[in-house]
Amino acid sequence: MWDPLAVDRPAPLTALAAVHSKGYLEMLAAAIPGPLDGDTYLHAQTFVHAKLAAGGALETLARARVDRPAIGLLRPPGHHARPREAMGFCYLNNVAIAAAAARTKGRRVAIVDLDLHHGNGTQEIFYEDPSVLFLSTHEEGNYPGTGAIEEIGAGAGEGTTLNVPLPSGSGDGTFGAAMQQVILPALETFCPTTVLISLGTDAHARDPLGRLELSSRGLVSLVAAIAELCQRRLEAPLVVLLEGGYDLQAGADCIGGIVGTLAGEAVPLRFATPTDPQMVGARWVAAARARLPQHQKTLLSHPGA
Repeated sequence: MWDPLAVDRPAPLTALAAVHSKGYLEMLAAAIPGPLDGDTYLHAQTFVHAKLAAGGALETLARARVDRPAIGLLRPPGHHARPREAMGFCYLNNVAIAAAAARTKGRRVAIVDLDLHHGNGTQEIFYEDPSVLFLSTHEEGNYPGTGAIEEIGAGAGEGTTLNVPLPSGSGDGTFGAAMQQVILPALETFCPTTVLISLGTDAHARDPLGRLELSSRGLVSLVAAIAELCQRRLEAPLVVLLEGGYDLQAGADCIGGIVGTLAGEAVPLRFATPTDPQMVGARWVAAARARLPQHQKTLLSHPGA
């Protein structure tokens, strides 16, 4: 049974400052209207709305339990927001703010980014942090151009970033293999005590901004696989936070299916026909899998693993 909640509490500045610079937050608060990049515009209420979205992420984190996943339907999204820069429709990095809050409570955090686009801001924020595992599937070569397989973290965090860039045409077959062969094994090795998903519905075949081919059933299955691992093996609460998605029908189908699945209820899907049976991205998944033993060695070496 779900307990819907509309959140109207903005995130406190202390939570924002854990992942964003003081100067950047001051710029957002000044609210001088104008473009920040080609996609991202600042207006008088931008910071107000962004703080509410970040507050929603924190509330979603607070409500999640091992036997009760929580999902936050947030706008604006956040995973492109860098420590000192807004970009790609993102101002405050909601999932990073939630992850940092969990980390201050001694939790071991994993973030799985299931968006068409690479979560460059989230990766950058935790690139040298061994207490946060960042995993991402995304379309190779799409915006913002980051997320190469060679990007694995740095310093103390080397090995705790794992990217699985996938070619155009990748759908249920390729993504299912990436989940089973790369993402879930990495999560099991790292053994997080809190798992967050940056959920984009823009990897859907209907989305106009990309060339990935997930069906609604395929995307729901990816989230369900992580949820099952959280409950069955990790005993970790699962937090799902909304990122991109630019086809309203596909978005509604996926979100409805995910909410139903996490609640243990069957929800009919409009776009359920399986895609990519030939696994067009098999070679890309194999490349990521080949790197996994070295990542696992690193993950096991961190305290708490």
